[in-house]
Amino acid sequence: MSNTVWINALADLQQQGEPCVLVTIIEERGSTPRNAGSKMVVSRERLYDTIGGGHLEYKAQAIAREMLENRVRETRLERFSLGASLGQCCGGATVLLFEPMGQPQAHIAVFGAGHVGRALVPLLASLPCKVRWIDSRDNEFPDQIPAGVEKVVNDEVVDEVENMPAGSYFIVMTHNHQLDLELTAAILSRGDFTYYGLIGSKSKRAKFEHRLRDRGFQAETVQRMRCPMGVAEVKGKLPVEIAVSIAGEVIATYNANFGEKSADGEKPVPMLVPASRRSQAG
Repeated sequence: MSNTVWINALADLQQQGEPCVLVTIIEERGSTPRNAGSKMVVSRERLYDTIGGGHLEYKAQAIAREMLENRVRETRLERFSLGASLGQCCGGATVLLFEPMGQPQAHIAVFGAGHVGRALVPLLASLPCKVRWIDSRDNEFPDQIPAGVEKVVNDEVVDEVENMPAGSYFIVMTHNHQLDLELTAAILSRGDFTYYGLIGSKSKRAKFEHRLRDRGFQAETVQRMRCPMGVAEVKGKLPVEIAVSIAGEVIATYNANFGEKSADGEKPVPMLVPASRRSQAG
């Protein structure tokens, strides 16, 4: 089979934002079905290329799918003896390298295609994130949408809140305060988000807190809203400076939350301090 099969599969899956695991034979001893350097790509649904078939390939596929299921980011080495236990009679040994590819750490909805949105979305697109960029105004979007970003034009912007999976990140920066408020109410009502950031000042936050309390939102729910959002130490008024600050907060959040699940299965409230410093702060 041609070497281009796994390369093309990797490129296609990456373009679609579909996570996969690249499996490579990195060492062979004795008689083995395929040579070192042979590769295959395992997605949730399919296999591309082969490392020799048989029980070894079946075991490798099972390990790769388990890694996808658990959203593993670290590479993994496994050594297999090709004896009776693997149903192979070659008698050799093989070491396989498993490399997770394209695993999004965060599903992010960005509401608003204004100046800051246009600076922020390319940054998020270069991170291990799956981004949906939402606005009612098609002409606000740039001609070139970054690869891996889904552009969504919808007159009913608020309807898009429920189209995101549990544990998503929401960033709101629309052209309209009332729309910001309606989006905030819809996101806080869901309650299953990992991060919610709203662009604005402390006075905007105070106004929104007051209006949300009038709508019956509990104080602890409203506290989960990041406004002003972004890393406080990153100062500046330029769209790209604000965007870098927000992207920094997103990175801090997904690194702090990665792989965590609370006992009841709900996503924990984001912790923006790295684990090494959290223990000292306690």
